[in-house]
Parts: sequence; C-alpha cells; structure tokens
Amino acid sequence: MFTGIIETLGEVTAIKNDHTNIHFTISSAISHELKIDQSVAHNGVCLTVVALNDGTHTVIAIDETLNKTNLGGLKVGSKINLERCMQMNARLDGHIVQGHVDQTAVCIKREELDGSWEYRFKYDANAGNVTVEKGSACVNGISLTVVNSATDEFSVFIIPYTFEHTNLQEVNVGDTVNLEFDIIGKYVARLMNR
Repeated sequence: MFTGIIETLGEVTAIKNDHTNIHFTISSAISHELKIDQSVAHNGVCLTVVALNDGTHTVIAIDETLNKTNLGGLKVGSKINLERCMQMNARLDGHIVQGHVDQTAVCIKREELDGSWEYRFKYDANAGNVTVEKGSACVNGISLTVVNSATDEFSVFIIPYTFEHTNLQEVNVGDTVNLEFDIIGKYVARLMNR
C-alpha cells in the first residue's frame, strides 16, 4: 500500500533484458536504505527490490507489467518517481494507492500557468475506469486531485513543489503516463455495472 506522495526521484542507470523481463537498476537518495524483497513504487508500479549495490537498487518488470505501464519506455538517464510502502502508523497524506497500474494515458495538454501547471490526460474509457471531479487519481505514482473530469480524460493542476520533485517536469504533450484510478471509485463502478 502506498499514499501517492513521492519520496524522491531516482535515475535509471542500467537496463538489462532477460527474456521478456527487464531489469532496471536505479540510483536514488533512498536506494542505500532499501532491502532485498522490499516493495517500492516506481512511477506508481509496485516492484520488488531484487538487488542492491553501491547506492543503487534493481527491480524486475515482467512482460505483463511492461504491457500495461510506461516502464518499457524508460531509458538510461530517465527520471523515475519513487515511494516506499506506507507504514501503518503513518498519516495518509495522499490517498490509498495499491501500486497496481490500471492503464496508461497520453498527455494531451501541458500549460504553464502563473505559479502552477495544468496537465490533461486522455485514456481509453473502454477499460471501464472513471474519474470524478475533486476525486483522486494516481499519475506516475503521484496522488493528484482530478479537475475537469470527462468520460475519457481529465486535468490536474500541479504546484511548484510537486513539479520540482517529481518526473512530471519531464512529461510533455504526447508522452505516456501510468494511471491508477481511485480504489473506491473502481469498486463503485464495478458494482454499478452488475
């Protein structure tokens, strides 16, 4: 379980193909604190740490993960949002995030405003996911408040702190992001379709 509050940015330092899997080695301010078998969200994708070495950690993304997320598009030097799992005695500053990406979306708008940024994302509504005005959505692992919700797209507004401390600063129109929709909304939508 995660909160969608990004702890730090990591940088991909190595990528190794292994059959249909990809091993990502990441350097970050928290890599030296991690342990083998620990769950860490990478752009909102819950992955298990499988190796540690000199301030880096390695995780493996299997074919299923690569097909449903934007991780397959990472390159050496790519910035990646990192969050360790939440502690049960901690405050829930974002919202409940599982680290299970529902689908990807494409950025269709990025506009710098006077002191903030607006991003708009378009996704395939046929997957049955929904957003609601003032609800929560997780974009690349970041807990964000939805504005201007439509059937297959929504906007978010980003404050300078979030822009500076996440990889949203590198997301431009046409780029793909990971989406995890609000868990409560997903259950309600599924019950309504029965």
